[in-house]
Amino acid sequence: MRRGGIIGLAAGAVGLTATGLAAGAAVQRRRSIHRRSPGEEVELGSLRAPALTVVADDGVPLHVEIDEVDGQGPGDLTVVLVHGYALNMDCWHFQRAALRGRVRTVLYDQRSHGRSGRSAPEQATIEQLGLDLARVLDETTEGPVVLVGHSMGGMTLLALAEERPELFGDRVVGAGLVATAAGGLHPHKTVLPMLPSTIGGGLSTRIVALLGRNHHTVDGIRRLGKDVAFVATDIFAFGGPVPEAWLAFVDDMINATPFDVLAEFFPAFRSLDKYAALKAFERIPTVVIGATKDKMTPIKLSRKLAQALPDVDLVECEGAGHLVILEQHDEVQRALEAMVEKARVLV
Repeated sequence: MRRGGIIGLAAGAVGLTATGLAAGAAVQRRRSIHRRSPGEEVELGSLRAPALTVVADDGVPLHVEIDEVDGQGPGDLTVVLVHGYALNMDCWHFQRAALRGRVRTVLYDQRSHGRSGRSAPEQATIEQLGLDLARVLDETTEGPVVLVGHSMGGMTLLALAEERPELFGDRVVGAGLVATAAGGLHPHKTVLPMLPSTIGGGLSTRIVALLGRNHHTVDGIRRLGKDVAFVATDIFAFGGPVPEAWLAFVDDMINATPFDVLAEFFPAFRSLDKYAALKAFERIPTVVIGATKDKMTPIKLSRKLAQALPDVDLVECEGAGHLVILEQHDEVQRALEAMVEKARVLV
């Protein structure tokens, strides 16, 4: 298909999707506006710590923050939180708040996301993200580590296990895999939902790549379509009603990620196959947390992860969507803390 035809097809698919969303936008937004915040005392995304820079092996600067604990140092247990696609470290707001003052916590923005530097397109891979995590561990920790990854962050943990399996059971003493997968993803179903699945896969990759080359135009359209994007965030990120502030918080993170960054990482999801890397997780306490209404990494993929591990805790958050770390943060935190307590035995 010629370039013009592909772009035209993309525009048509996006238009059909947007029309469907727009038709329900007014009702959806009214529903969102009347949601009530549960009354958390700390503003979403406001938790900060002195920043430091870790330079990846290819020179990309990674923005890192460490929540230290009085009386603890780099040699004590550290929890490292790794965020997902199109987000940044602030998505861990509730987990960070719960851990603060209790356990040393390292957070960082993945390459090309948040406040970290831009990656070369050819280095926008899950494998490179695993190498980045290894560099962060080397630069910020000395003692035992618990790793927790959400979505693409979970894939980052798998890439680290594939590249550095000797770390697991030695320095890495526990892991949390949240709303993530080791393979079997069909990303075209969320990017081009109007296309038949028989043609959506390869075509969506080409369309996203072409749109990525015209990312300034696409980003402008994203800003103009803010109301529709707001509803799309609700549909794809959450499984049920949440406070409007949470919707705006997630929407802002997504919109702050340039479309060319989304396009560069997109092919990695279709080709993902890290099931062999799960072997390393057999040596440590691991919890798999899935959400039953997750449209991005369906619950069946969380179950498949758990089935591949002989001794793992599987937690299914009923009714939650992909941003389960926000939507059911209390349940997520309970599961993570139970895993951390098991990990302490190995320290």
